[in-house]
Amino acid sequence: MAARATLTPGSSPPMSSSPAGLTVTLSPDAVPFSPLSPGHREEMGSVSARFSHSASRLVSLRAGDSSSLKTQVNLLFDQLISENYSPNHNIRPEEVCALLIHVTRLVPLSQEHLVVKLCQLTHHLLNQLQVIVDEQTLNVCVCYVVRALSVCSLWTHSEVLQALSTLIYGNGPRCYQHLSELLGDGGVVRLYSDPSQPDMELRRGALTCMANLCLGVPGQASLDDPYRRVCFRIFLQTLQSPKPPDAEELLYCTVIQGAVKGLQSSLCGGKWRFGGQEELGALLAVLKRFMFHGCPGVCVEWPAVLYPAPLPQYETCSTPKPPEPPRNPPTQTSGNKKKKSRGRGRKGGEEDEEREAEPRLQRGGRGEAWSKTSGLPSPVVPSLYPLWKRSSSDSEFSDPEGAAHSKLRLFHGRVRQGVLLCLLAVVKAVEKRTLYGYWSSFIPDAPIGGPPPLTLLTVVLKDPSPKVRACALQVVSALLDGSRQFLGVAEDLAPARTSYIPFSFSLATAVRELHRSLSLALLAEASAHTLTQIVKCLAHLVCNAPYNRLRPGLLSPLWRQIRPYLRHRDVNVRVSVLTLYGALVSTQAPLSEIQLLLTHTSQETVQSWRQKEEGFSSPHTPPSHKYHSPRGSRTPGEEEPGVPWLLQLCVSLVTQPRDDQSDSEGPGGGGAAALEPSPVRLEALQVLAHLVRGYFPLCQVCLCELGQVSARCLRETDPSIQLHGAKLLEELGTGIIQQYRPESSQSESCRVPISQVVQFWVDVLSGPLNGALQSHQHPTLQTSACDTLSSILPQAFTQLPEKSQVLCVTVLLGLTYSDNSLVKAAAVRALGVYILFPCLREDVMFVADTANAILTALDDRSPNVRSKAAWSLGNLTDTLIVNMECVGEVFQEELSDMLVLQMLQSATKAAFDKDRVKSNAVRALGNLLHFLSASQLTRPGFQRPLEEAVSALVTTVQSEATMKVRWNACYALGNAFKNPALPLDSASWSGDAFSALCCVVTSCQNFKVRIKSAAALSVPTSRRCYGDAERFGRVWRSLAAALEHSEETQDFLEYRYCSSLRHTLTHTLTHLLRLSQSQDMPALGMSLVMEEGRGFKEHLVKYLRGEGGTDGGRGGGGGTEGGSGETEGERERKGEERVRTLGETLERLRSLCVDGEEEGDEEEKSALVVVVAFLEDVLRSCEELKVSPSD
Repeated sequence: MAARATLTPGSSPPMSSSPAGLTVTLSPDAVPFSPLSPGHREEMGSVSARFSHSASRLVSLRAGDSSSLKTQVNLLFDQLISENYSPNHNIRPEEVCALLIHVTRLVPLSQEHLVVKLCQLTHHLLNQLQVIVDEQTLNVCVCYVVRALSVCSLWTHSEVLQALSTLIYGNGPRCYQHLSELLGDGGVVRLYSDPSQPDMELRRGALTCMANLCLGVPGQASLDDPYRRVCFRIFLQTLQSPKPPDAEELLYCTVIQGAVKGLQSSLCGGKWRFGGQEELGALLAVLKRFMFHGCPGVCVEWPAVLYPAPLPQYETCSTPKPPEPPRNPPTQTSGNKKKKSRGRGRKGGEEDEEREAEPRLQRGGRGEAWSKTSGLPSPVVPSLYPLWKRSSSDSEFSDPEGAAHSKLRLFHGRVRQGVLLCLLAVVKAVEKRTLYGYWSSFIPDAPIGGPPPLTLLTVVLKDPSPKVRACALQVVSALLDGSRQFLGVAEDLAPARTSYIPFSFSLATAVRELHRSLSLALLAEASAHTLTQIVKCLAHLVCNAPYNRLRPGLLSPLWRQIRPYLRHRDVNVRVSVLTLYGALVSTQAPLSEIQLLLTHTSQETVQSWRQKEEGFSSPHTPPSHKYHSPRGSRTPGEEEPGVPWLLQLCVSLVTQPRDDQSDSEGPGGGGAAALEPSPVRLEALQVLAHLVRGYFPLCQVCLCELGQVSARCLRETDPSIQLHGAKLLEELGTGIIQQYRPESSQSESCRVPISQVVQFWVDVLSGPLNGALQSHQHPTLQTSACDTLSSILPQAFTQLPEKSQVLCVTVLLGLTYSDNSLVKAAAVRALGVYILFPCLREDVMFVADTANAILTALDDRSPNVRSKAAWSLGNLTDTLIVNMECVGEVFQEELSDMLVLQMLQSATKAAFDKDRVKSNAVRALGNLLHFLSASQLTRPGFQRPLEEAVSALVTTVQSEATMKVRWNACYALGNAFKNPALPLDSASWSGDAFSALCCVVTSCQNFKVRIKSAAALSVPTSRRCYGDAERFGRVWRSLAAALEHSEETQDFLEYRYCSSLRHTLTHTLTHLLRLSQSQDMPALGMSLVMEEGRGFKEHLVKYLRGEGGTDGGRGGGGGTEGGSGETEGERERKGEERVRTLGETLERLRSLCVDGEEEGDEEEKSALVVVVAFLEDVLRSCEELKVSPSD
């Protein structure tokens, strides 16, 4: 190429040892130019020394008119360019920058050959030494090359653009002074990158410059959005433009690569907003088209824009010409002539056949495997399987032609790989909800016949390049990651409908097609890296698919298929397979299908395992080279009855030495006694933790053995192994606690006996767990050890030896003062668990010590520590209420008043912290206000803290905090109202408390908060607590208005709580009726004669009959019209009790009428008559409905 031509040697002056022949203008202290002596050459043997020598000679030169300057500069440039640099050479970036600044001043733009050499030198140095120039060098050099593009001839511009792209690499934001010259209207880079530019080489260079400008660098600001959008638009137009008819394919591939790389840099360079669905759809359409670039036989009418669609979207294949048969047709072509029907679902037997057919695929390529397994309808359908891949004897090319075609295939593969990486960047940059509409374009559902759609799975199954297949799998994994809510709609349990296909069924068939295609890819894959990606992709699928809504049979074939890969020689493959098993045992656990797989120990399984152990070979690799065999103790199928084989496998991977090792396991793996590599052991421990969490009843037979495994891990020196051993202990403790919960459905005979649980924890606490608790150099391990202590069953803790109990309490109290926030948070949380233990909560000393530790943690700088401390304080105050009710005033008297006051003040302060601290702080405030005794309330020191505490609750109720925080605040006010010693009738703060609850019950958008505020208003048990008649009437009107508008909401999801809200409001209104006095009648009578009174009557009749939802308690259950989980008899009993109570209220009000006939306000008398008539009408309606239930 002309741009790389060097000056002819004849133009250089003869070399001599004397400097007299030189006429170059030098600086006063310049070193004369002379050839190196042999000894000097040895001293200059290193690359850095030769660079320094040539650079110093260049720096000594000064621009002048001497004809020899051009020659010397040319020779020095050649010497510097000819060197093979590497980043580990001792060449400082400052030297390179100084050299580049000098040579830009030394070489005039009129010397175009030297300009080309300078650009080559710039690219060569910066690229090989991986130097990112400083801002001064950037400005000087960019100015130089921009002037060169405007002054020099066109033949130099490709080299100049290459130098420019190298200079601005990683320096895009620093080029703000030159952006208008480069990317503005008429900018040189923008001009050369335009799709109308005929010179493909210049176009490629300009696109590379744009891509490097958009490249994001951590710690630096991204390119300004207007310029980034200009680049994005040009990149997209480049991909959308057709290939010029006279363009070389290789050069065109480089242009596409530059545009794709630029798109990826634009998306990764900061937050990106697409200009509507059209722009995103156009980008996805062009990326999908280039996913298959260079694949033979693809002749498809590609859409210009992909639009989001709820149903699968298929491309229409044009009718291609039948491919000409090769001159020497391959001998094994019968598989391509067979047709297989492809139904909407696949049966389990088909997966078995595919697994059994695995040996037949050993010698076949990807195309042959595809033709046998995917069932293409006929040979007329264009095949992506290239002819050059089938057999070397089938080639129609000579050796040079074959080399050219190999290079072309390489470039096509790079294009497809870059496109898929760009698509991966799009998936990560676009919101998940937006991408769901485009799933059908990239993830197919089960084919219904005819040619299959061209999707990502087509690339996974058919592309000849393992790197491209791996990239496609990464994109599929990114699409699946976080899609649980979207895929949760999938369902195919009901019979398929013929009139139309619901979206849920289409989504379910897409999940099944993903299983089928990835299983085929797993069978045919030979590359270990791509095999790892397939298994990871399957793990993402398993984690997000709703198998409890799908027909069983998807997981069993997968479970069996991946089992042989546990012996793969590549460590990454084995780790990924264990990750997949962890996903299988953790997704929607427990699943009946997984339970069967875990407990299946038939003789057939044992024989199958042994056969595969001895003779299994995956595609393309004989067993002796690809797999290593575990020891005999690892053979799943020979485990003890009732023990899951996966459990024994993971235990053996963690504890047993392996017989041999693989090449990829790195150093330290020699010797027969060597354990499995650390990644394999860590993943096996995680699988054990998932297995215990999801299927504890199957694992409890090995409780002691698993405890020994954890103890062994804690004794090792690797902190990661120790950490996972501690986490396994925590899962075992949590599983035992779940069994003993009151709501557990497991019978007592199936639980782990208390005696065994006690012995288990005695062994654990006397083992290496103590060392983990004191491992100050590994705070994460200490944190996990604290969590392990918090997972002790309360009933078992009571029976532990006293020294073990003291050990647990002492260690946790000490760790609350740790310097590490993670350790401190875990210790405080564990104390919050212990404070609920029956054997500890009545111990005043332990309560006091725990309270002091919690109060100290509430002032910590870490929000995480404060959050855990607030949770523990809420638990501690819960125990205060329990002790007050069980033990009585004795406990209140023994607990220090000063400590109670400190808890009240700290909880008040925490109520103004972040929401995750505030939610438990207000819970603690409600408990403390409930706990305060009459003697404490009369003391002056409690008056101001009491007012501040109630004010904090009122502020939280009226704030815009999260639902959970406001719900807890309403609950806390109701809890405080339970304290009969609180002066609700006379305190200045009581009016604010009732006003806040009345405001929330009518205006809050969240119905669960409304329910809890209405419940709080029904707590006071006497009329005086509600204050005067005005406040009582305000409370009544708020509740009546809330009942009238109980179905008005902007959020459809709130409708499920309507029944519970009406039930609670009606209950509170009847409570007010029961407490009302004659002075309250005007407000009640006025309300009952209005429209809201008629609505109240309707709901009151339902309430009295036992209909309506339950209270929206802590569970937040919505309730139904028939009650939540109540029998017909229970509802009738409740209804009769409510009718009786209302009848008593009616009799009391009638007596008020008799007493008020002689004296009283006329307004009160008339209102009282209205109320009495209303109640009589309600009771009459109930009697009529009881007599005529059919009505």
